[in-house]
Amino acid sequence: MYNSKIIGLGKYVPENVVSNDDLSSIMDTSDEWIRERTGIENRRHIKKGDGNSTAIMGYKASIIALKRANIQPKEIDLILFATLSPDYYFPGSGVILQELLNIEACPAMDIRNQCSGFIYALTTADQFIKTGMYKNILVVGSENHSGGLDMSSRGRGVSVIFGDGAGAAILSREENNKKGIQSSFIYSEGKYAKELSLIGPSTNRWVPEILDENDPEDISYFPYMNGQMVFKHAVVRFSEVIQEVLNKNKWSSEDIDLLIPHQANLRISQFIQKKFKLSENQVFNNIMKYGNTTAASIPIALSEAWEQGRINNGSKIVLAAFGSGFTWGSTSVVW
Repeated sequence: MYNSKIIGLGKYVPENVVSNDDLSSIMDTSDEWIRERTGIENRRHIKKGDGNSTAIMGYKASIIALKRANIQPKEIDLILFATLSPDYYFPGSGVILQELLNIEACPAMDIRNQCSGFIYALTTADQFIKTGMYKNILVVGSENHSGGLDMSSRGRGVSVIFGDGAGAAILSREENNKKGIQSSFIYSEGKYAKELSLIGPSTNRWVPEILDENDPEDISYFPYMNGQMVFKHAVVRFSEVIQEVLNKNKWSSEDIDLLIPHQANLRISQFIQKKFKLSENQVFNNIMKYGNTTAASIPIALSEAWEQGRINNGSKIVLAAFGSGFTWGSTSVVW
């Protein structure tokens, strides 16, 4: 049985920087309020006319990852595209990315697991490679949040958190089972589905019905988050899945070279860091610059950590995520 090794990483974020002060000019919030609750200082938003979309940002990140992996698009056997904000209701963004990469024919699959989408996608890719079905898999996380946020005081509790961007990883077959992905764990708990959700429009309540009602107070088409509940469950589930990969690999906290958590909230990351007694050098956070980019947050952070020289040959990496669904998971990697 083969192992999966990450051989190339790439990231892309829009050029348009939106600061906390920028948001305070259009809604009742402040830099202090946002930093205190989330740790976020800036985020990137697509700007109308800049040519970006979920698939196009995924394409830009993928081109960088392919170049660093030293392989051509035609060598990709499968595309896994994690997003909650696809370009279209259907088809998925994976097939759009395939066309942008000019790949004549390969399977493309969208994975709709929101904040833990990249972990789910890595786990899926790992299984395809382990069984020998595919050799090279492109895994992308990309989000265009700004196109669907309530940018008013009413929506500030959610809208100040999220940013746009994309990250990509090339996974390839590795015969040395001491390198590459060592273990993955993924879970869900659907009874909490509505605690972090966007309910409409959907096939249960489609656009004509919403328009006919013409209800200015209808916020079903904006994201909803029960912040306290999400925080409470996140710190528990993060802890569980991180401990699970440590147990599986017989690692201690001291063995972790870098923990890259989903960039949901800096306070969650700090709680986990303290719980596992990790040093500042053992945890990577960039939510301060980019906000929460959901499925894109881990690949953006992973790519940035690699670019900064914080990931080297033999580094032991733990990736962990929690989010809407509720869904959560973790992956351990030896670089």
